[in-house]
Amino acid sequence: MDMRLSECSVAELGRLLRERELSAAELTEYYLERIERLDPAVRAYISVLADDARSRARGADATLSEGAGGPLTGVPAALKDNICLAGAVTTCASRTLADFRPPYSATAAEKLLRAGAVVLGKLNMDEFAMGSSTEYSAFFPTHNPWDLARVPGGSSGGAAAAVAVGMAPYAIGSDTGGSIRQPASFCGVVGMKPTYGAVSRYGLVAFASSLDQIGPLTRTVADNALVLAAIAGHDPKDSTSAPNEPGDYSAGLAEGARGLKIGLPKEFFRAGLASGVEKAVRDSARRLESLGAEIGECSLPHMDYAIAAYYLIAPAECSSNLARYDGVRYGLRAPAADMIDMFQASRSAGFGPEVKRRVMLGTYALSAGYYDAYYLQAQKLRTLIRQDYERVFAAYDVILSPTAPTAAYRFGEMSDPLSMYMGDIYTIPVNLAGLPAISLPVGLTDGMPVGVQFIGRHFEEALLYRAAFALEQSVAFTARPALTEVD
Repeated sequence: MDMRLSECSVAELGRLLRERELSAAELTEYYLERIERLDPAVRAYISVLADDARSRARGADATLSEGAGGPLTGVPAALKDNICLAGAVTTCASRTLADFRPPYSATAAEKLLRAGAVVLGKLNMDEFAMGSSTEYSAFFPTHNPWDLARVPGGSSGGAAAAVAVGMAPYAIGSDTGGSIRQPASFCGVVGMKPTYGAVSRYGLVAFASSLDQIGPLTRTVADNALVLAAIAGHDPKDSTSAPNEPGDYSAGLAEGARGLKIGLPKEFFRAGLASGVEKAVRDSARRLESLGAEIGECSLPHMDYAIAAYYLIAPAECSSNLARYDGVRYGLRAPAADMIDMFQASRSAGFGPEVKRRVMLGTYALSAGYYDAYYLQAQKLRTLIRQDYERVFAAYDVILSPTAPTAAYRFGEMSDPLSMYMGDIYTIPVNLAGLPAISLPVGLTDGMPVGVQFIGRHFEEALLYRAAFALEQSVAFTARPALTEVD
């Protein structure tokens, strides 16, 4: 079989399947073989669902042989391991859930299955999505396929690495403070965090419920729009799901950048931003200007407080959401003499250091005497940050910024938690405001990918895809990790 199938887009694979130039069974075997060959080095997958994938591929072939099916029918996919898939072990990369098999599928996963997708497996992540490097998985770290000594980002590091190295045509991840966009930048792929409420969170194991959002990671902008359309839309099972229907995110891709008003936030170009990343963003702005966009400087004055606000709000919600893992209702139960000891022993053995750190921080922020001083103040700052964006969007259509302040770093370089937290400085404000944002690769610095981020108004994903597609076509980023070519 042609080794270049891993270079095909999701749309191209769908066309090959519909025109019967390729069967879903053949395509599934191709990707299962790539996983078997490449994943021992990358470690993107926690579990590979080979038998289930083969069964779904046979079903997809039956559908396609009848002339039915859509653009995703028979195309393999992979899911971050905090997205429930009925009967499949869903661990959240935690010892607490090492043997948990959900009795239902997440709405996003269910929509993909109804669209005919073939799920290859579940992908590694930082435990309970708490981390920015996938070093905090309880099982093993995932390696960046561009340089195995470097991190792939996080918490959707397995998803980004799998797509980058061609072990899945696309993946579904989650983004609470940058967990789709930052690994997309580190691994040279496209990652979209949709508007809060655009994609159902039902069946997504919760970290911070007011911030979590499911979204796609793909090789191209057009593929990303295609996949998001399949998983977006209202879901009565999710009380925070927006009533909006997704529409056609691909319809305006070819309209180009002409006439778009694009803002560059001056607060995002300060100390701490690597020179190679800043150059990539400013080069992207010049490209967009040459394509007919209007570029101007804008201001988001409360961005300096975003990290502090986030690391009070997210841990507070984490403290509440993870209270259910008590050795009784879910997950690991440690032997103990009485119930209190069992509760303490189960959580001590089940949670890793970063999860414990955030649970303790959140519990403290919500405790008597500190709620008003910390949590309430953080929520007020969240409102100010949202208002900053509203003022900018009164003058600009989209915002262009770095996705992360650096390219992928080496394992162990961010051992100080605060240093790692600061790596999400450009992505966290978007989650606090509930806005959509997309990261796409635009070049390399010191041999590693660099991504830029477009931020848009609520539910204007189609406009973000238009801007990102225009830049993608102009940049024509075709570099791939050397590991992709390993036979």
